[in-house]
Amino acid sequence: MSIERLKPHLPWITLLTLVVIVGVADANFLRPVNLLNMVADIMPLFIMALGLTFAIYIGGIDLSAQSLANMTTVIATVALPSLGIGAALVCILAGLTFGAISGFITTKLYVPSFVSTLAVGGVAYSYAQYLSGQRALYMDATLRDSSFGWMVGNTAGIPHEIFVGAVLVLAMLFLQERTTFGRALKAVGAGELAAVASGLNVTRIKVMAFALSGMLAAIAGLLFSVKLSGGAPTLANGFLLPAIVAVLVGGTPLTGGVGGVLNTLIGTLIVAVIRSSMLYFEVDATMQQMVFGIILILAIALTIDRSKLRIVK
Repeated sequence: MSIERLKPHLPWITLLTLVVIVGVADANFLRPVNLLNMVADIMPLFIMALGLTFAIYIGGIDLSAQSLANMTTVIATVALPSLGIGAALVCILAGLTFGAISGFITTKLYVPSFVSTLAVGGVAYSYAQYLSGQRALYMDATLRDSSFGWMVGNTAGIPHEIFVGAVLVLAMLFLQERTTFGRALKAVGAGELAAVASGLNVTRIKVMAFALSGMLAAIAGLLFSVKLSGGAPTLANGFLLPAIVAVLVGGTPLTGGVGGVLNTLIGTLIVAVIRSSMLYFEVDATMQQMVFGIILILAIALTIDRSKLRIVK
């Protein structure tokens, strides 16, 4: 079998190989309760990666996701006392708005997405700093449980975070596979000029993709805030690189057009196992970002479609 035919199966093979390696090193890793807790812990990261999938699927990138998640933790904490569960709607609208602004800047002002999203992320970070007074905020436990208790805890031994992630992945999978918008996203990622020539409103599609990425980053921030019972402008720091790694390792290349939601699910599980393995093998915390950086380079090198990149700058 050639490497090109094997490439679509590499994420599954990688995941199974890693599970076997870590399981052999420590049999406790394979205990169902440990696996469930590992998946639950990775859910905020997965939801952020799920949003990044749509930005990368169209051949772009969203570097604002981490800052939007940070901002959302602050918004959720500040809005909870007065709005209750309505704070979730405010968070989602904030994520949609910031994501749409990134898409507008990219499509209308012709600013590359890595620059526009980085700038919008800076705005989100500054707003979070202002709103929080540059300090960590804490949720009232009673208010949190009454409004968002359904997001945490467990039922029949299964953490509720997994149910939240499952609902989102099914919704996004339906959007990708069963809607006109999903097919349009694939067309834009596969060849934007061809999509324009076929009559698609590429500008609207790209803005919607970035808005979707922003919305899911906000939901990730909301879940993270509820889990930790508070918010801060830096609470989700360290999430962006692993989230990008999850998308790319899962098989959605930076050039777009292939991969998608299920690939990101596999990629996130790979990231989860890698994070767990670094704990089992006692890899120093300061080295973990280096590990993800190396994995990111390898993922890009293995997944990118070189036929779309005649010149690399």
